[in-house]
Amino acid sequence: MRAPPLARLLLPRLPFFYGWVVLGCVCLAGFARQGPAVAVLSVFVTPMTEEFGWSRAAISGAVSLGGVLAAIVSPLLGPVLDRSGARFVLCLAVLGTGIASLALSLTQSLLMFYLLFCFSRMIWAGPFDLGLYGAVSNWFVAHRARATSIATVAQLAGLVALPLIAQLAMRDGGWRAGWVAIGATVLVVGFVPAWLLLVRRPEDVGLVPDRLAASAGAASAPEPRFSRAQAMRTPAFWLLSLYTVLVYPVQAGVSLHQAPHLIERGLSPMLAATVISFFSVMSAVASFSIAFLPRAWPMRFALVLSALALSGGSFALTGIASLPGTYIAAGVFGLGIGGILTLLPIAWADYFGRESYGAIRGVALSLQVLAQATGPLLSGLLRDWSGDYVFSLILFASLALIAAGAALVARPPAS
Repeated sequence: MRAPPLARLLLPRLPFFYGWVVLGCVCLAGFARQGPAVAVLSVFVTPMTEEFGWSRAAISGAVSLGGVLAAIVSPLLGPVLDRSGARFVLCLAVLGTGIASLALSLTQSLLMFYLLFCFSRMIWAGPFDLGLYGAVSNWFVAHRARATSIATVAQLAGLVALPLIAQLAMRDGGWRAGWVAIGATVLVVGFVPAWLLLVRRPEDVGLVPDRLAASAGAASAPEPRFSRAQAMRTPAFWLLSLYTVLVYPVQAGVSLHQAPHLIERGLSPMLAATVISFFSVMSAVASFSIAFLPRAWPMRFALVLSALALSGGSFALTGIASLPGTYIAAGVFGLGIGGILTLLPIAWADYFGRESYGAIRGVALSLQVLAQATGPLLSGLLRDWSGDYVFSLILFASLALIAAGAALVARPPAS
């Protein structure tokens, strides 16, 4: 597999491992990924439903349908990623997301909103996830936790920045200006570095992961090498999948409806946006902290702690009565989000290796995005039925608690 011309030009001249250049491209693409994230859509829910008269369940359905589409395409994309690498996948993902976000500013009907947002949400949930973490897992083994942590922090930086960018644009130009700002940011930040510099695997350019073979005295444990069929015959595959199915409705359901919930509790739209950004900051704190976990520490213990934080944060959001309490509840929930976003890609690569990462992760990702699709829709339906978000938050807290039990018994499979 040939590297892009600029990458071939830079490789002999760099005094450091080229994987860090790849990681930089992944970080920028990950920042751009967040255009259709539920935390970003959250700031559009109130103005768009007020203008068009849509229900909360109707707007949530676009998130869910986009997830269903991603569940269909992800298993097909996984083997393509293993063969061709992340460059082509990520470049198309950035272009599709940016153009769809710009076009959302022209929305005149619920059908048009669904066509555009479902498309961008499908890209967010499928191609982006496979491309970003596939690239990181291919280039890093010993430093996988550190590299994945950095890549996830960059994505969370997008979650911090993009809701604020949208809200600031909306102050002067309404929600349509907000979508223009999102689309322009996605295209400017994400496309060019990935197109010019991404390389599929270190072996394609005469290197090895982490450059371990070039370091005197360097040694590492042998990598697991599972095919997709072999992985699916292990208890670990299904336990990690169960964990995923339980935590991702919580992540998406709470994230999308967080701003409307806070506004209904008396916060202004701008204060609600700052709370969302704070929970994203705390997600970044959790993700960054994972870089310092000892690689020998069992991954399942960290997954347990993340699920418990999701559960505690969801439950705390049911009874917020003050601004400091709101920030604390959102912060605890954010710690859990940062944990699952960072730890699950590491766990899949550590448990089953990088040779068939795309194929294995593609199957798991279809389960993930289907689970993720149920959260916003369920939350919206329960809110429309009961008049508030308390029932959905209690349900999500319970699901996360069950997930902690699943993670506790998810031991790595024997190679």
